[in-house]
Amino acid sequence: MNESRTNQDGTPLPKIGAPATRALAGAGYFTIESLDGASASDLLRLHGMGPKAMSILKVALAERALSFTD
Repeated sequence: MNESRTNQDGTPLPKIGAPATRALAGAGYFTIESLDGASASDLLRLHGMGPKAMSILKVALAERALSFTD
């Protein structure tokens, strides 16, 4: 998914790889803000998500004073 193609207002997801981006979009996550409070362990269970993508997302969340629940 292209960063400019989002269904919500907010900060687009960082570049984390196509499989991870598709996994998040399929689960309804299109922006960094939409991930605030999401369960990291649940996200890791999504097909296409891996530790590298999670690390990038954690940094992006922290830069905005946001976080996963676990």
